[in-house]
Amino acid sequence: MRAAINLMNNWCFTGFDGKPVSVNLPHTWNAVDGQDGGNDYKRGECKYEKTFARPAFDPEKQCVYLQFDGVNSSARVLLNGSEVCTHDGGYSTFRKDVTALLQEENSLTVYVDNSVNDRVYPQKADFTFYGGIYREVQLLIVSKSHFDLDYYGGNGIQVEAKPVEGYQKGSVRVRTWFTSGEPKVVLLDADGKEVASGAGNDITLSIEKVHLWNGRKDPYLYTAKAVLTENGEAADEVSVRFGVRDFHYHPKTGFYLNGKSYPLRGVSRHQDRKGLGNAITNEMHKEDMDIICDIGANTIRLAHYQHAQYFYDLCDERGMVVWAEIPYISEHMPNGRENTISQMKELITQNYNHPSIVCWGVSNEITISTKDKADMLDNHRVLNDLCHKMDPTRFTTLACYAMCGPFNKVAHITDTVSWNLYLGWYVPGMWLNDVWMRFFHMVYPDRCLGYSEYGCEGMPNLHSSHPRRGDHTEEYQAKYHEYMLKCFERNPYMWATHVWNMFDFAADARNQGGEPGMNHKGLVTFDRKTKKDSFYLYKAWWSDEPFVHICSKRFVERTEDKIAVKVYSNQNQITLYVNGDKFETKYGSHVFTFTVPMSANLEIKAAGGECSDTASFRKVSKANPAYTLKEAGDKGANWTNQE
Repeated sequence: MRAAINLMNNWCFTGFDGKPVSVNLPHTWNAVDGQDGGNDYKRGECKYEKTFARPAFDPEKQCVYLQFDGVNSSARVLLNGSEVCTHDGGYSTFRKDVTALLQEENSLTVYVDNSVNDRVYPQKADFTFYGGIYREVQLLIVSKSHFDLDYYGGNGIQVEAKPVEGYQKGSVRVRTWFTSGEPKVVLLDADGKEVASGAGNDITLSIEKVHLWNGRKDPYLYTAKAVLTENGEAADEVSVRFGVRDFHYHPKTGFYLNGKSYPLRGVSRHQDRKGLGNAITNEMHKEDMDIICDIGANTIRLAHYQHAQYFYDLCDERGMVVWAEIPYISEHMPNGRENTISQMKELITQNYNHPSIVCWGVSNEITISTKDKADMLDNHRVLNDLCHKMDPTRFTTLACYAMCGPFNKVAHITDTVSWNLYLGWYVPGMWLNDVWMRFFHMVYPDRCLGYSEYGCEGMPNLHSSHPRRGDHTEEYQAKYHEYMLKCFERNPYMWATHVWNMFDFAADARNQGGEPGMNHKGLVTFDRKTKKDSFYLYKAWWSDEPFVHICSKRFVERTEDKIAVKVYSNQNQITLYVNGDKFETKYGSHVFTFTVPMSANLEIKAAGGECSDTASFRKVSKANPAYTLKEAGDKGANWTNQE
């Protein structure tokens, strides 16, 4: 009944030099200059052109939509010389009926613009705004009687599912919107067996002996299939997966899933890749999810924009609890109000059916630079009310800037609030995290508090025996995160905590500290090839998969007479072997530290349960020259600082 035609290949791209080149999608013109520092990556308007033959369809019975899943950040679309549509917002789906404009041979032109302006978000943030068509483009052929495709990129169906009667049954409300016809809805279990059915555009069905969507433990998914009939014949069909679950939060005991305490401990994610920017494949999305699952996280903050539908689907499948947000970030723009509203409408409409999503994020660090406070606060109230009107089943939240005090009005608009705090990194004193949390909790005991960002830079080629704040070493990053994990354990009322960030990412405005153009707060490197020691620390706390990891393995050359050998593991005892001989056994949890005398060469093995890891260290007479951070980033040096 429906057909999709892929339009990803054989485009002609004309960039700033005016020279047309052949490209395939996904594509960005900032894959290199958006990742090398200097804040000088190309921003402006570029042109994409493509020709295609008229698709086979019956104009008496069918219509054709042109759909884009991600064009950053503004698009103007022309077909055969006629303007089809414009769209502001680089991270969401938009489409238009182009049936009347189709010819035997068709010329499609897309002007894409990531210029600086004062009306389309984001404009100011610590990440690169890659220009280009970087997600899928396709033609959709549908019957003239079809489920609605014209409302903010949605698919014409919304499913609201919740457990009832002591979690024994599922109540499933299905609403559909369509051009004409009569809809019938069928609910299917994960094996494709029908469990309920009914007719109507707003119906509530019951699932007996319901199987709950239960996070990472059991992310069970049902399917709602809606069939639209016209004159007794099937005209259109749409299917969406959904999960039956409920959730709530408590200011003193945190987050609950299906009536049981479910502390949310996880990571934030940016979608870009080294040498590719945002123009990534589904295989890369899946690799990201595999790594996040490997660390044992149960929640993801998908910052700072709408992510690909494929990734939200993965979150549903893997049982991740998701914070989804719009790029209303860093700077309030009075001329951007309508854009915040349209991007929020798209976010909610396009993602309503994902059981993984529990909250809508209204803004991030908006108080960093705000000239009109009254207008900013009003914009937040409008968005907060809009979220509740469009989706009363989920709560709202926002992320406050570190310098936004606990008494700031913006921190008390949404249902919950989280803070981006880097105490122990940008300012000295990791202990301030405990003070800050406890102060807020004391002053506002009935307000749910979370940490939306925390972290520090760590580069796997920078090392120190005496790590210090600001040195960008792998060792200080690990030390910082060791403190934060214990801090959250001491303050269990936090509704959610999200590490900043799961992966290193590009921020072309960055020129200080480490590699220019990069933010190295990730637990995994930008190319996804190196898991830093901090990754294994979190795995020791969060994952049930048995493992043992020896830290600082890349810090091979040592000058001391004794070295500390640190081991991360989720086993309760670790035995250390030195040059083949049993050295010591320690009991405990998460972090095990051994003091080992140095010799010319050390071969270390750490074992726990059925797991083990090895490392080699070598004694040298003096440390390597202490490169500056910039030199270390440029040269890829194994920089050491043992003073």
